Formats: sequence, C-alpha cells, structure tokens
Amino acid sequence: MTYTLEVKTNASTELLDITAAIRDLVARHGPMDGVCFLYSPHTTAGITINENADPSVKADILMVLNKIIRADEPYRHAEGNSPAHIKTTLTGSTAAVLIESGRLVLGTWQGIFLCEFDGPRRRQVKVKFLQG
Repeated sequence: MTYTLEVKTNASTELLDITAAIRDLVARHGPMDGVCFLYSPHTTAGITINENADPSVKADILMVLNKIIRADEPYRHAEGNSPAHIKTTLTGSTAAVLIESGRLVLGTWQGIFLCEFDGPRRRQVKVKFLQG
C-alpha cells in the first residue's frame, strides 16, 4: 500500500519538517522492521534528511542554494522556475529511512524535510513501507 501525505507549503522556497507526519504513518502502519521510502512526485519540490533541531540550518541551506542557483541567470525554460528544477535535482526526490521495532531510525538531530522551491503550493509525498 502506498500512502499519500498532503502538504501545504507557505513560501516560494522553504524546508518543511515532515518528520512527525511520517512517524504518524509508521505508527498507523503497525510495528515492523523494514524501510520507509519517501518520494516527491514533483519536479520543483524535493526530499532531504538534515538537522531539525536548529532552524538556522534550514535558512543556511536555502541561502547557499540561492547563491549557487541564481534566479537572474538566462535560463531557457520559459516558465521562469528553472532554479526550482535545479534545486530539486540537487536535493533529490527520494529518501529511504530504516524502521526498527516500528520506529524511524534517525540520528538525534535528523529530520525529514519536504523542500519547496516553487511555492506556495499543495504538495504530495508518497510513502511506501517494505517489511523485512
């Protein structure tokens, strides 16, 4: 079974911590050992795992992405969101997190983030569990 997490983003670029929502899905799925696969079916929104304890880390990530992928370049893509596509390529569209005894295996400071690069929008994160 594939679960769909609906996420409303609030800004043109932001990193939204979806860890709690993923933990809720793991709990609903039932106790198991396995893997939680996450997938963003969007070309301008990615998935990443990074520090969630200090909000300045999210700001730093966005600051650096905006510096290296500038909006004022002569992009050929006519829609005007080429920087969002490139940022998504760098963050990636998937993540896999181990599950042990029904709990996500994340480091002390780690969280799972939806990376919005062309918002605000309504986004989806597809979640699939593999037991074993």
